[in-house]
Amino acid sequence: MLVTMAAAYGDFKHILITGASSGIGKAMAASYAAPGVTLSLSGRDSARLAAVAQACRERGASVDAASLDVTDRTAMAAWIDQRDQATALDLVIANAGVSAGLGESAVTTRRIFSTNLDGVLNTVLPALDAFRRRRRGHIALISSLASFRGMNSAPAYCGSKAAIRVWGEGLRGALAPENIGVTVVCPGFVVSRITDANTFPMPYLMSAEQSADIIQRGIAANRGRVAFPW
Repeated sequence: MLVTMAAAYGDFKHILITGASSGIGKAMAASYAAPGVTLSLSGRDSARLAAVAQACRERGASVDAASLDVTDRTAMAAWIDQRDQATALDLVIANAGVSAGLGESAVTTRRIFSTNLDGVLNTVLPALDAFRRRRRGHIALISSLASFRGMNSAPAYCGSKAAIRVWGEGLRGALAPENIGVTVVCPGFVVSRITDANTFPMPYLMSAEQSADIIQRGIAANRGRVAFPW
């Protein structure tokens, strides 16, 4: 089953990516942009998102860019349904995420869980409805190596990413009989707006472009987990 799914779903024609205005999301959009590919991109910063969309169009892709907050459940469901109605989705990458750097307050803790956990649910669940009807599709959840250990400097970030990872691992087995693939991505430190704000050492810091290449190859192979730099 896994070999068949990998062969069938390595070539995606309509890809939806959240948090596409910077970091891994921006690099993933560029890595998939090509003639014959449709990209549906969302992000909160409309100016940065527009620049990413234009760069992807210059690579030959057809692009729809929507300035959305993934915590808005109703808006996300409406946008995902509209994009799937326009052209059937093949791959959904739930990438949008935030951190608070060193130290998390009550306010930032709620914001982190709202974006990193609820935002993923608001992205994946509407797409799953469409994938289940067609009995095909692939979901990628961007978790983190931080999901394996609760760090005292970022308990909310680690906790939110752990929830995503474990949910995705379970979801992969649950959806396999329906011919739907799930890949959980656990990056280490990647150059992004999040790491730009960090003032502590970040071992093995990797470019977003190199990370996107690793992720893209892992998704194409229908791997259950893609973790790096190791």
